[in-house]
Amino acid sequence: MSGTGENVPELVIISGMSGAGRSTAAKCLEDLGWFVVDNLPPSLIPTMVDLGARSQGAVARIGVVVDVRGRRFFDDLLTSLEELERRGVRLRVVFLEASDDALVRRFESVRRPHPLQGDGRIVDGIARERDLLRELRGEADLVIDTSSLNVHELRAKLDAQFSGEGEPELRATVMSFGFKYGLPVDADLVVDCRFLPNPHWVPELRPRTGTDDEVARYVFDQPGAKEFLDGYSELLRIVTAGFRREGKRYMTLAVGCTGGKHRSVAMSERLAKRLIADGVETVLVHRDMGRE
Repeated sequence: MSGTGENVPELVIISGMSGAGRSTAAKCLEDLGWFVVDNLPPSLIPTMVDLGARSQGAVARIGVVVDVRGRRFFDDLLTSLEELERRGVRLRVVFLEASDDALVRRFESVRRPHPLQGDGRIVDGIARERDLLRELRGEADLVIDTSSLNVHELRAKLDAQFSGEGEPELRATVMSFGFKYGLPVDADLVVDCRFLPNPHWVPELRPRTGTDDEVARYVFDQPGAKEFLDGYSELLRIVTAGFRREGKRYMTLAVGCTGGKHRSVAMSERLAKRLIADGVETVLVHRDMGRE
């Protein structure tokens, strides 16, 4: 059957690392009214979409949770996704990520082995799974790093993405961060503001943040700051236009400085305003502000 009919359901694939929160994501979608199927064989996903299309609108949104049990299982998943895209089915892939340390802690806390560790250690299973999922992660529409998220925070992120009746054409998250705390693993684009003088070394500005007018003025009075803002805003127009053409619905822009308190915060505030002015629905997050 064709995937372009008006009754064809919307489809979300939930995948990612074992222990990163797939079950929580599935429960969240269920609570939002989605029909969720856990561990459906990938070859049957197109059949599930067909059944939803025949339901006369009773099954309008389907979520499928998939994990990786082997190479063949994963190849079947990619084949099914390619078929659905050819048919024009509205499809999104959500990939849940977490650091090795976070995953090890979670498996140890429940005293369970990693499904791919075999006779090795938990970290061996994690490494095998990362290798197996690398291609899918690269194709994902939305990557969520759950390393530092609790259950409620993960549910809030998913609720923000999937609760609305009308999905925006493109949604962006602009996230300030500190390089000393590590790169955000779910970033699509990374901006480095460390080329600008650090307000940390100005005594009266040190305790303040980039959300304060005095700090923002200091940052944007520095040589190159306004030019960088204008130039990168133009680059973002090119990137967001390309994302729209490619059907990508989510974009995470990570803006970094040393500690994630002054320069990156000020720059991310301005970049978020530029994106909003260009018609991109934008969420602003200051990951590391207040962490020092």
